[in-house]
Amino acid sequence: MHDPDGVRLQKVLASAGLGSRRACEELIAAGRVTVDDQVVVELGVRVDPETAVIHVDGMRVQLDSSRVTLALNKPQGVVSTMHDPEGRPTVAQFIQNREERLFHVGRLDADSEGLLLLTNDGELANRLSHPSHGVLKTYLVDVEGRVPASLERRLRAGVELEDGTVSVDGFKIVQTTPQASLVEVVLHEGRNRVVRRLFDEVGHPVTRLVRTRIGPIRLGDLRPGRTRVLSRTEVGSLMTSVGM
Repeated sequence: MHDPDGVRLQKVLASAGLGSRRACEELIAAGRVTVDDQVVVELGVRVDPETAVIHVDGMRVQLDSSRVTLALNKPQGVVSTMHDPEGRPTVAQFIQNREERLFHVGRLDADSEGLLLLTNDGELANRLSHPSHGVLKTYLVDVEGRVPASLERRLRAGVELEDGTVSVDGFKIVQTTPQASLVEVVLHEGRNRVVRRLFDEVGHPVTRLVRTRIGPIRLGDLRPGRTRVLSRTEVGSLMTSVGM
């Protein structure tokens, strides 16, 4: 863990935005910092910022300032690709002013709206996309008809689709009328158009779908077509959620 040619740990933490060097020394002394899964309480420890894996209070600290992750509120009618052979609008138009080569994480179909993540961190993108990490995604869904309270039990038990069974991790009826309902649904699934197919199968076709959350990252009040750079804390929580 200790690298005699490295940088003092408190300086690395301060450079990563964890506070002043004095505040970072207090974090270390309190046993709140780990380096490569080992708790550090000595102030003389030096580390290599390019290779060290550092956590504070269990949250990963992003040390590479060249890594950037953005949140985008994807508007309806935009496809989740950087180029579309059919000439449809793509997410590339919203990041034309960025110098980094960014990749979108996951997809939203053209008819759906809401939170999409873009990053130049390949490992983070791969982990977020891989089903083994089970990253939860939250959607607000307008559907046809009055949704009964009993639907939650059915969706949690699992609904058979043509490519296998799908079950939800969370479900809440937000508002309902005889003609339509607004529901919140949480899934770890990433299959194509899975939310729409799920509600089609139970007899409540989707009329609007907005993704509001991916793991710990919320859409918030980000306007359609706008992006924002995730804070270091948000990136750290995102990395921690996929075991980085």
